[in-house]
Amino acid sequence: MNKVVNSVEEAIQGIKDNMTLMVGGFGLCGIPENSIKALAKTNIKGLCCISNNAGVDDFGLGLLLKNRQIRKMISSYVGENAEFERQLLNGELEVELIPQGTLAERVRAGGAGIPAFFVPAGYGTEVANGKEFREFDGKMYLMETALHADFSIVKAWKGDTHGNLIYRHTANNFNEVMATAGKITIAEVEELVPAGELDPNCIHTPGIFVQRIFQGKAYEKRIEQRTITHNS
Repeated sequence: MNKVVNSVEEAIQGIKDNMTLMVGGFGLCGIPENSIKALAKTNIKGLCCISNNAGVDDFGLGLLLKNRQIRKMISSYVGENAEFERQLLNGELEVELIPQGTLAERVRAGGAGIPAFFVPAGYGTEVANGKEFREFDGKMYLMETALHADFSIVKAWKGDTHGNLIYRHTANNFNEVMATAGKITIAEVEELVPAGELDPNCIHTPGIFVQRIFQGKAYEKRIEQRTITHNS
């Protein structure tokens, strides 16, 4: 039951070229910083990354984009990354943009064993190209399929040696659903405690979904955009 690995390098063992990764986080909130930095030091290429966004130019998934390690991004919002924009416009990066709620539900469906579902978002737009649609109660819906990954990489506030996880406030975001939808889930945590120390009523992700866990180091926790007001 002890799922602790000794280092981030050990945690990412088995990730290979052309695999599909789910990467938790929203903007720069709750991203698995240590795991991404470790991947950026490898020669792994051709990754398909499923993440709400693509980080920024020098942080988060932006590091993998800069290294040309990502072949395809499946995302909802990508507006803060100039390198992403450059690669997309030059035809160097394949991109699938998905409405945010649809992305979250496709990931959740993958973890819940639901192969497909219908949503109204995107009907009548380019999002609908090539997709099945049906009418329900006089309204048109698109069929969307579940998303899965070879590895899901998530970040939690606290975890125990059995892999149970607790997220802190908005850092939960995509982490909780992505933890359920990977064949192998890697969790990096700020605080790692022995099994039994976490309040069972507070656990967001049960350890059954987690295969590897380690305590991360030196989290930067950057702010993606800072808006301030100067008093005259």
